[in-house]
Amino acid sequence: MRADPAGAPGSRAQASGLIDLSHPIEQGMPVYPGDPEVRIAPALTVAADGVDVARLELGSHTGTHVDAPSHTVPGGRTMAEVALDELVGDAIVLRVPGLGDGERIDLERLEAVAPLPEHLPPIVLLDTGWARWFGDARRLRHPSLAAEAAAELLRRGMRVLAVDTLSPDPTGEAEASFPVHEAVLGADGLIVENVRGLELVPDRVRVGFFPLRLAGDGAPVRAVAFPA
Repeated sequence: MRADPAGAPGSRAQASGLIDLSHPIEQGMPVYPGDPEVRIAPALTVAADGVDVARLELGSHTGTHVDAPSHTVPGGRTMAEVALDELVGDAIVLRVPGLGDGERIDLERLEAVAPLPEHLPPIVLLDTGWARWFGDARRLRHPSLAAEAAAELLRRGMRVLAVDTLSPDPTGEAEASFPVHEAVLGADGLIVENVRGLELVPDRVRVGFFPLRLAGDGAPVRAVAFPA
């Protein structure tokens, strides 16, 4: 896959004061195991029709995307019920470097770099460094957050959990379980997955996740950081 220059140092995005935290949506890009593959093909062309129009086929959880509560919670809110201002606001970046394949991140590991504030902003971004493996098979062996740590983040004020991995829960285990989804979405919070570029933003930052206006269980987002 080609590199996306939008969030690269020195890019127009950074020159404008914005940092793009999204993976580009491309034909054949990685998806969560079992999700629909991404297909992008010409529907109309300038030569034949006077205009270029692409035909898109993709799942609601493609690339950098938001999970609504209804993704795992029966009767939970859909994206139609998620207000845009829930996905824009002050955020903290929790950096957890040096993780191994499949490592579980507990509260002690979260505080290994810096003590966790007692009162968190509504958006928490978890920087594991795993975004660099998005195009590699190693993406499936990403670290995951312990359910107890997720519950503590919620207790301290988190409403949106954003991760730079396929999921805050393990991917590809024989017995699939989603304890972090159950904790966060079960508390009527939101989860954003496959964020990238967190190494470019400060520990305290304002961010926005702008989803397609889909009425279902999730939607791709354009994720943006607004450094001071």
